[in-house]
Amino acid sequence: MLNRRHLRIKALQNIFAWHMTDKRDLPSAKKALMVSIDNVYEMYIWMLSLLVEVTEYTGIDADERANKHLPTAEDLHPNLKLLNNKFALVLKANPEFVSSIHKYRMNWMADPEFVRTIFNTLKVTPEYLAYLEDEDCSLEESKTIIKFIFRKIILKNHNIIQAFEDKFINWSVDKEVMQGMVAKTFKNFTSEDPTANRLTPISQDWTEDSKFVEDLFLYTLKNDKEYQAYIAERTKNWESERIALMDTILMKMAICELLNFPSIPVKVTINEYLDLSKDYSTPKSNSFINGILDKIMGDLKRNNNIKKIGRGLIEE
Repeated sequence: MLNRRHLRIKALQNIFAWHMTDKRDLPSAKKALMVSIDNVYEMYIWMLSLLVEVTEYTGIDADERANKHLPTAEDLHPNLKLLNNKFALVLKANPEFVSSIHKYRMNWMADPEFVRTIFNTLKVTPEYLAYLEDEDCSLEESKTIIKFIFRKIILKNHNIIQAFEDKFINWSVDKEVMQGMVAKTFKNFTSEDPTANRLTPISQDWTEDSKFVEDLFLYTLKNDKEYQAYIAERTKNWESERIALMDTILMKMAICELLNFPSIPVKVTINEYLDLSKDYSTPKSNSFINGILDKIMGDLKRNNNIKKIGRGLIEE
């Protein structure tokens, strides 16, 4: 699931995109932000769909073997345990999953070579052969081979990863979230009744989290000049072109949180943006941003601009 750090990253990416284009339309930018978040969930559904397709390819492979010119006894009587994998069957019948498949118009078999490659890699592994020999067909046991396919074959296959990278521009950033969502799905699916299981939601509380990321994005852009003035006041000895755009955006977002999110402690805000600077800006950005934000925070406190709900949310 997406946590607040992931949501800050989404806002950061889209605010950066806003500054890199001359076509600035706030409603369209907000829509792009929410689409970029929905893409994480779509990626998750595509991955679950691929896992299901691999199990179903067992039937296609069996038909091809049976129609060989000189089929062997094994070709004529293949082991179809994976085709009847209980986890895959329960997932396929899950209403949320079915609805999402239709929403995103998924069809891995439009290019069957992807699924064929995964299955051909799988069928010669010791893990798969052991799975076929194991008589345990319980829901919990059925997850074991699906986890193996996901972690050891799909995520290790260059062509499959390339396909996801081509479809999802933020794959490198979002893949960790997607993997966590898939792992949580394995944990959550405990019933053989498809309607009793739930897919992993995009966040723990989307009503609250969607408001957080929308407000962070919109307030930062709408108050851009005001926040720039705070930064300019504390960077008088710096030429503006020497300050990286990413550093400026991170500081503006931090100022936005300090001023507009009364339930988020000051220390949390500062630490979050310093942490993001390590991944998204220059090696020296962390200390630079820390120094400037410390001075700006002092200004805001003296002017009583920071309003926080609850004790201990202002002081570090």
